Order: sequence, then C-alpha cells, then structure tokens
Amino acid sequence: MFDMMKNKAAVRRQLKDALMAMSDVDRHRKSITACGLLARTPEFEAARVVMLYLSMPQEIDTAPLALKCWQAGKTVVVPKVSFEQRRMLPVEINSLQTGITTAADLNFREPIAGQPIPLDLIDLVIVPGLGFTPTGYRIGRGMGFYDRFLAQPEFVGVSCGLAFEEQVITEVPVLDHDMPLSMLVTDRGISRFATKAISQCGETA
Repeated sequence: MFDMMKNKAAVRRQLKDALMAMSDVDRHRKSITACGLLARTPEFEAARVVMLYLSMPQEIDTAPLALKCWQAGKTVVVPKVSFEQRRMLPVEINSLQTGITTAADLNFREPIAGQPIPLDLIDLVIVPGLGFTPTGYRIGRGMGFYDRFLAQPEFVGVSCGLAFEEQVITEVPVLDHDMPLSMLVTDRGISRFATKAISQCGETA
C-alpha cells in the first residue's frame, strides 16, 4: 500500500506540472473543443439532469457545458462538499456568477446553497481529475470524493471524464475503491468503456 500511494503522489506531481506548463490560450481553446465534443454526444443530448464540476483555473472550463444545458432546458447540478460526512451533495444551480464561493485553502469552488437533487435523477456526471487512462481509470487529487460518489448504488447514470489530452497517461496506480468511468472526452476525441469490464470501444474526432 505504501508503494502504491507513493507512486500516486509522483504521478500527481507530474500531471500538475504538465497542467502548469499549459498557456491560458491553449486552455481556453482546448476547453471549447472538448466541451463541444461532449455536447454533441448522445449521452449529453439525452441527459435531463447533468452534474458538472465548477472549474478551477488549470482545469477544463465547464462553463460552456452549463450554458448549453440551460439553453436546452436541462437541470445543472454541482457538488457541495461535506468534509464531516466525507461526501458530495449534488446541488442545483442556475448561475455561474452568483451563489458560488471559493475555498481558497482547498482550491475548489462550490455553491453556497441550493436544492439537493436525488442521485437516481442524475443522468450524466462530468468527472474532473488530474489524469485519465485510455482504459477508463482516473487519478484525482487524493480525497476520494468522486470515487465514493460514483460507487453509490443510487447513482445509475453515465460517468464521463473531461480532460485535456495532456492529462491522458498510459496507466495509473489503481486501488480497489477506484471507480472506472463510462467514457472520457478530451480535446482530441471521445472514448467509451464497457461498464466494469473496462474494454475500450472509443471513437475519435
């Protein structure tokens, strides 16, 4: 276990360095491309309730997806974190400008308040991460919130990683509690994965 966690720490450092090396212009251009690809997937088009993450500066900007959701009459929810319960609560939002706070010490954004949405109503969850593999696994920031969220039996929707192509790596150390994704979208293309079996049957754009 010690060696596995040590390897994860090294992978996280490398991925953070790669994200830091990207220019703001590249981030913006690739965010628009990746969000455009995702918005044209049947999974996104069919979803009535979409759970997004509120992007931090070095992540893909999910604002275009939120706007597309509202334009199409979809419900947008984002995570509100409970550190005491070690879980994320899906909360509906209607704006990216108001009612949002930033936890500076923990480097994430979340809604101040909002209507909680039952997990079984969420059709699509857009999942952040530091790195993603071509077989559907991800490495996050080490707190395990998304793995615990996706493992809940009440969630029966699609889980989709969203990343820059620079975040795709050959493999990551995988632990028993690490949850595989249903699909991955980057600025280079789309990959879909068989549930649990993790056999890749992707498409590129």
